[in-house]
Amino acid sequence: MVRVLKFGGTSVSNSENIERVRSIVKTIEQQSKSLVVVVSALSGVTNALASAVKSTLEGEEDYKNPVREIEHRHFELIRNLFPIHNQSAIIGSVKQEINKIEVLLEGISLLSEATPKTMDKVLGYGEIMSSYIISEYFKNKGMDAILENSKAYIITNSDFGNARVDFDQTNRKLKKLFDKKSHKITVMPGFIACNSLGETTTLGRGGSDYTAAISARVVGASELQIWTDVSGIFTANPKLVRQAKPISKISYEEAMELSYFGAKVIYPPTLQPVMDGNIPVLIKNTFEPNAEGTLITSKGADTLNFVTGITHIESISLLTLEGSGMVGIIGTSKRFFGVLSNKNINVKLITQASSEHSICIAIDKKDAQKAKEIIDIEFAEEIRSSIIMPSQIRANQTIVAVVGEGMRNHQGLSGQIFSTLGRNNVNVVAIAQGSSERNISAVISEVDIEKAVNSLHESFFEEDIKQLNLFITGVGNVGKRLLEQIERQSTYVKDYFRINLRVIALSNTKKMYFSKNAIDLSNWHKTLEEKGEPADCNLFFEKVNKYNKRNSVFIDNTASPDIASIYNMYLKESISVVTCNKIACSSDYENYKELKRLSVSRHASLLFETNVGAALPIIDTLKNLMASGDKITEIHAVLSGSLNFVFNNFNEKNPFFEVVRQAQKEGFTEPDPRIDLSGIDVARKMLILMRESGYKMNIEDIQNIPFLPKKSLETDSIETFFKTLEAESKYFEKMYADARATNCRLKYVASFKDGKAKVGIQKVSQEHPFYNLEGKDNIVLFFTKRYSEQPLIVKGAGAGADVTASGIFADIMRVGNLN
Repeated sequence: MVRVLKFGGTSVSNSENIERVRSIVKTIEQQSKSLVVVVSALSGVTNALASAVKSTLEGEEDYKNPVREIEHRHFELIRNLFPIHNQSAIIGSVKQEINKIEVLLEGISLLSEATPKTMDKVLGYGEIMSSYIISEYFKNKGMDAILENSKAYIITNSDFGNARVDFDQTNRKLKKLFDKKSHKITVMPGFIACNSLGETTTLGRGGSDYTAAISARVVGASELQIWTDVSGIFTANPKLVRQAKPISKISYEEAMELSYFGAKVIYPPTLQPVMDGNIPVLIKNTFEPNAEGTLITSKGADTLNFVTGITHIESISLLTLEGSGMVGIIGTSKRFFGVLSNKNINVKLITQASSEHSICIAIDKKDAQKAKEIIDIEFAEEIRSSIIMPSQIRANQTIVAVVGEGMRNHQGLSGQIFSTLGRNNVNVVAIAQGSSERNISAVISEVDIEKAVNSLHESFFEEDIKQLNLFITGVGNVGKRLLEQIERQSTYVKDYFRINLRVIALSNTKKMYFSKNAIDLSNWHKTLEEKGEPADCNLFFEKVNKYNKRNSVFIDNTASPDIASIYNMYLKESISVVTCNKIACSSDYENYKELKRLSVSRHASLLFETNVGAALPIIDTLKNLMASGDKITEIHAVLSGSLNFVFNNFNEKNPFFEVVRQAQKEGFTEPDPRIDLSGIDVARKMLILMRESGYKMNIEDIQNIPFLPKKSLETDSIETFFKTLEAESKYFEKMYADARATNCRLKYVASFKDGKAKVGIQKVSQEHPFYNLEGKDNIVLFFTKRYSEQPLIVKGAGAGADVTASGIFADIMRVGNLN
């Protein structure tokens, strides 16, 4: 049984890691007839060599500094790996390679030119030095190892930088090498090869994987193992998606799609040789050798999940050519792609309108300007004739791809993909789907990639757990209780409702604080106070938008008109809004309708159950009545828990002003109790109910019958307001006495009938449903076509920070269940 093992740059980056590699090789050696070990350069060395060439070309005096650093790093590695008496010979051999690099750099300096052939020669020294040191280390540890130079066996053409392998010659040479092998372990440098003239070529970045795959094919390996710094191919890039997990088993085709579209664990060309030989590929983690890893075979995993992984390619530009001069013209596509091919510009994605009016391609950002220039030259005649427009570049794009063998012939996946992106305000610029149906790709703006990949991963892999990212402004009485409820209930909500609540930002009137991840709610007061920046509602929106989180929810626990005025900005960005602030929904009717329209068109919830009755399901009940086709004919309601508390506790023993102050202290009124006692708060609530009932009304359409003395209504401060209430005690005592004299109670009532609405104090008799309404309770009587004789009644606590917070919490849960 022959196995081929490849170790990447991170796996051999230092002495500690190389010892890990030796231990892994030793373990596998005991289970195998022989091993081929392919190694990369030490991590960062290839980039350092390229940097040395760049410094040389730019005429920098210290252009050899990167080489000196490379030399120091390799010498230090040798000193850490080998006994002193073995070091000098190995250091001497490595020094010879360093000298060759310096000679090449001197030549580049003299000529002020670095040809692709020279670049390949320089870049290949990293693998030459690492493979030599590792093979010597194996021998020093008593392992039966020998070093073979890949350049002697892997033959390519002369496309320096990304050479193509001549498999006939390569197979012949490698077969001859391995047929006569007497050593159990053969160490080979990856990445490098040579052409028929003996000149060094390279196989492209990631070419060490390719070297290993070619060797595995020739020796008929039982398995190719790619050892890297991650535990296999993941369902998405774990740097972007924290919930990403390794894929245990996938097919060659799935792995090829994922690697091509950005999964950097394996180099795409690697898979063709092993596919031809039906050789399994195992991706393993050098730093967690006991982790399962990913097995790549001809047949993927048997799973109910139709999607295997989500990946993406960054730094993409879209180039579009369009015009009537393309319609029905044979050879247009040939010219378009031919000129790109001649200039070695790789096309990553193609989409063409069925009308043949346009062709759109995705290419590397670095190739965009060159591609535009050559396309415009190729079609210069048609552009001059205005039958084709000059090509257009759309920069800063990313391709996101959903890949899976099970996607073939499975209905509804495209809809799930694009509805998920749409709900999160991710604009899809272009779409492509291969006939194999293993891949659906979309081009999106690069600023949306984290949100897009996380949204898709959540949709396909996270066991129906939805993550809601909460941005909360207002952390006073209601906001504080809401945070307590979120902290207390988050585990329960995740376990039983499959919703993961994460508070990302907090704001009060003075400071605001944003976190890339969830804020620790056990210590949020201190975090906001010590780390917060000055609060600004417009800047808060800009930061929410910039964070660009999936399933974002903006929560307004204030009574601020400034904050209410920018709900439309959140909704336009598909950010849901949950609010107890009544100002927006009781503002001008056209603004109210625009908010509702934006909510629908942008797939963002606008929920305001707590605008009327705190946590009572008043608005929800009303919506259900309307949705079922019923019609509201009358409403009679006590809608102010604060006013009900005041009038229930006001009597000859408890002066009016003291009861109002108590209500304010206990959080039953707005911070400014004038809002409650003026009737404007109840009028707003009634207006919201009218609008939700389908009536086009504004606040001035509701008759507000004041009960406060004129002096109290005209005060310019809260303290002055209380002084006038105390001064007018006789007025309130008479109001109470008049009601009691007729066996009535005072209730602040909102009513709607015959198209007219009003709010004001009423004397309620003992027979009335409102008479026994206690404490801070609210009650609403809905008369409808169906409930024409006996009303539908909603009754319960309608004020208080705890119940209001619970209503907001319920709306947040609705967002999670709706989206």
